[in-house]
Amino acid sequence: MHSLREYYYLVRLDRPIGILLLLWPTLWGLWVAAEGKPDPLVMFVFVAGVVLMRSAGCAVNDFADRHVDPHVERTQNRPLAAGRITEKEALAVFIVLSLLAFVLVLLMNRLTIIMSFAGALLAFSYPFMKRFTHMPQVYLGVAFGWGIPMVFAAQTGSVPPVAWAMFMANVFWAVAYDTAYAMVDREDDLRIGVRSTAILFGRYDRLMIGINHALCLLLLAWVGFYLQLGAVYFISLAVAAGIAGYEQWLMRHRERGACFKAFLNNHYFGMVIFAGLVVHYLQN
Repeated sequence: MHSLREYYYLVRLDRPIGILLLLWPTLWGLWVAAEGKPDPLVMFVFVAGVVLMRSAGCAVNDFADRHVDPHVERTQNRPLAAGRITEKEALAVFIVLSLLAFVLVLLMNRLTIIMSFAGALLAFSYPFMKRFTHMPQVYLGVAFGWGIPMVFAAQTGSVPPVAWAMFMANVFWAVAYDTAYAMVDREDDLRIGVRSTAILFGRYDRLMIGINHALCLLLLAWVGFYLQLGAVYFISLAVAAGIAGYEQWLMRHRERGACFKAFLNNHYFGMVIFAGLVVHYLQN
């Protein structure tokens, strides 16, 4: 039972924010692809896949950071960093969860199955990016947004331009929220040599977060005009803009706790946009 509890903490089921930040853009894509009437099997596969792949990503992330996490205040008590589970166990969890997700994908069409290999590669490689680039947050956006073109492929059998516009919107959003997250660890990262956009942007961190939130919303507004979505959708974008503004206020002094709260607040950003899509399609 002790090991099961540690596995639970390893895949961060006690902290579902990562699942939610992966789920919302996937649902954006599904609702647009299905025009508000998603195939139940597609919805089940992708919601379950979000949980499985985010959990798998946490396991491989802790493996990649096994020599770093013990030196970072926020992460030093994670099961692998604290020595409560082994490196082999963490890798085994990643492999098992990834295989379960792949079994689910086999229920989808050929295009979705082919795209899933790129998704698996992104999930495995992302945690190592912070050693090679100051912009791992961009790579995270690609990994977290890959569910958008995949869900279009599963629902419609194709990936139209609007899917890629939503994908890019998610990349900008991920850079925004994960830079806020990286601001929490900036001092530790500078000390141990880990790279991030929080370090790259320096004193322009809040400005760049604001620009990325704005680019995300502009792309989503283009999606709305392109698809002739109704007023409710655009209201949801305006509310999301207000949420992004509130996050700027939270981060005004760049305090660790406030930056982490701003990061968590992005759950509402994604949820509001999804709510706008749901209401729009219910009205039409």
